[in-house]
This record gives sequence, C-alpha cells and structure tokens, in this order.
Amino acid sequence: MATVAAPPATTGTPRNRRSGKGLSERRLAALMVSPSIVLIAIVAAYPIGYAIWLSLNEYSVRVPGLSRWAGLRNYEAAVTSDTWISALGTTFLFTGASVFLELLLGLGMALAMHAAFKGQGLLRTVVLVPWAILTVVTAITWQTIFNPELGFVTTMLNSLGLPGADTVWLGERGWALAVMVFADVWKTAPFMALLLLAGLQVIPDDVYDAAKVDGASAWQRFLRVTLPLLRPAILVALIFRTLDALRIFDLPFVLTRGANGTNTLSLEAYTQFNQNGILGLGAAMSVLTFVIVMFVSFLYIRFVGGNIRAMAGEDT
Repeated sequence: MATVAAPPATTGTPRNRRSGKGLSERRLAALMVSPSIVLIAIVAAYPIGYAIWLSLNEYSVRVPGLSRWAGLRNYEAAVTSDTWISALGTTFLFTGASVFLELLLGLGMALAMHAAFKGQGLLRTVVLVPWAILTVVTAITWQTIFNPELGFVTTMLNSLGLPGADTVWLGERGWALAVMVFADVWKTAPFMALLLLAGLQVIPDDVYDAAKVDGASAWQRFLRVTLPLLRPAILVALIFRTLDALRIFDLPFVLTRGANGTNTLSLEAYTQFNQNGILGLGAAMSVLTFVIVMFVSFLYIRFVGGNIRAMAGEDT
C-alpha cells in the first residue's frame, strides 16, 4: 500500500511576521512611521505641551524673575474676564454669520460653475481668485474700501446721494463686525464653492434625466435631487469653514486690531500674550481656544460624521 510522504518542514518564522531581512512587520512598520511621529511631536505636541505648561504658571516679561506655579488661576482669570467673554460671543457670532452666508453664496457659485456653458473655465478661474489672495492683503483691501475719506463705499454713497456717506464703518460698533464678516465671506465663499462643486460633479446625470422624465421642474430637481445628494459635501464644507472661522485672527487684527466689537478669541489671547506680556494668562486663553475648537470638532465628528456615513450607506 502506497504511503503519502509528509510535506517537508518549513524553517523560519511565518511570512506575515518576518520581512525579507528578518525584521517583523510590526517593527518594520514602526521604523517606517517613526520619522513622521517624531516630526508631529516636534511640530505639534511640543508647542501644545509648552503652552499648557505656561498656562499653569505665572510668568510675565514685565516683572523679571517672576515664574511660579499658578495652577488653574490663569484659567479662572480668563473665563471671568469681561474681554474674554466678549471675545467668545463675538467669535461665535462671526462664525455663525460668515459660515451661513458663505454656504448660500458658495452653493450659488458652485451651481453656476457646474452648469455647462461657454466660458465655464474662465468663470471657475475668476471665482477662485479671492480665495487665492492672502488674508492680510484681503483685510488691507477692504480696510481701504471702507475708509471714510478715500474709500470706494463713501465715494459711491456721496455720488448717489444716499445716506451713510459720513459713517465711519470700522470705527462704529456693529458696522465694524459687519465689514469683517463681509470681507471674510468675500474671501472664503469660493473655497466653500470649490468643495460643493466637487460634490456636484459626483452626482450622476441619470438621476436628473429620470427626474425630468417624471415631470419635475428645475426647482423640484434642486430640492428633491441636488440638495439630498449634496448633503455630505455640504456637511464637510461646514466642518472646514466652522473650525477655520473659530480660529480667525489675521482678519480682525489687520482691520480693527479688535476694536469696536471685533475682538476674537485668538486675538484676545495674542493681546494678553504678546502685547501685554502676561504669558500665563495668554497661554491659558490659547489653550481654552484650542479646547473650544476641539470640542466643536468632536461634535461635528460625533453627530455630523455619523450622518455622513449613514447617508453614504443609504446612497449605496
């Protein structure tokens, strides 16, 4: 009776554990990602850790040698400060107004850029120009436009005989924040449009053709087809713009230096840290701003992110 020979025994470790040179895959993966981890630790983790350490100490450049443990006193001083509370309200008001207007304008621009017509490429290029301009340059431009003596707005109102020609736009509370919102919308609405345009381009034309066959009007196709299928792109765009608006600094810094109700969280932290030289309090305000942004990020990921995944599952 013939016998079946046993397969030769293999030597060495399994292939899924060892690489060609004898390193385990885990160690090889660790070696490959370690430069990135070190770079992230240097660029991100160290500054964050140092800011937290500063926020827990009383340290002032105005008083030589003053460096002592403060615990949470800097945070208590920050959250009870009238200027910080006012900056918190201004930041959320600015974020809500600018993101809402950018969504409306961005959606309109995305629909216009998505439509097929002659000169579509030129329109896309022109629309994206404001987004490509530096924020500092944008702030200087709109500061000049709303200048009460040489600005375009004052000149136009005077020539048309309309009221408001003598208004100091950046020198009055309410108007200054409105100008800041207007400048931010002008610059970043094209970014919102770019994200929404990407969402529009993945919607199949067959869906619109089927809606036309069913007798749906253009407005009905927009409400029943475009908006539901564009919701994931809208939510992603809202995440990006909300988190960016909460950290706004350069626009109010150049426009008004935070005066007349335009002070934001980042600008207030900069004022305490750099101008007033109260490093502990400034660092505490910076950490609080970071915590607020992270908390909003968590809310978006927890609730909005789940909706995106659910809608993606429904579409499939």
